Amino acid sequence: MIKALFAVGMVALAFNPDALRAQNLETATFAGGCFWCVESDFDKVPGVVATVSGYTGGAVDEPSYRQVASGGTGHREAVQITFDRDLVTFEELLTVFWRSIDPVDSGGQFCDRGEPYMTAVFVKNEEERQIAEASKQAASEELGEPIVAPILEAGPFYRAEEYHQDYYQKNPKRYRFYRWRCGRDGRVEDVWGDNAYKGIPDHD
Repeated sequence: MIKALFAVGMVALAFNPDALRAQNLETATFAGGCFWCVESDFDKVPGVVATVSGYTGGAVDEPSYRQVASGGTGHREAVQITFDRDLVTFEELLTVFWRSIDPVDSGGQFCDRGEPYMTAVFVKNEEERQIAEASKQAASEELGEPIVAPILEAGPFYRAEEYHQDYYQKNPKRYRFYRWRCGRDGRVEDVWGDNAYKGIPDHD
């Protein structure tokens, strides 16, 4: 119950930028394939105080999962991350993001294919854009090949259905099986080697 009330409060703050700044909090929005996995990864980052799975980048208001998964809405599965900027920076979150995805895959992520699962970083202002572009360039140089995830202007973010929120905690066995079957961790390690994000040892 406490976690549920906390999550509701964080959602309210996410739509009130002034309240976020007053509490020294910021938001970042990343699309990295299946939002269950992105949420699980970022929940383990020190300084992240809340994550919300949802949809963004398209032109359809209040889309459902079925609409987004079917394609044609322009939306991607994404996660809105609320973080304490005294404990973790936007740049550090970007480093985690690049190293927890396959950033050279332009057709989706792992076993999930198509527009809803394509990667992207959504930025709110020019400062964030510059940070994101510099981080992307550094990651590309580290890999020795272009990163295809675009840096896009943030638009409306639509919270996904409640059963998608904290899916990895509500359905740990199903989640672990999905993540293993989809090959996410293996591919990330193939791409990044020892620099792959290691904050997800048990996925529970």
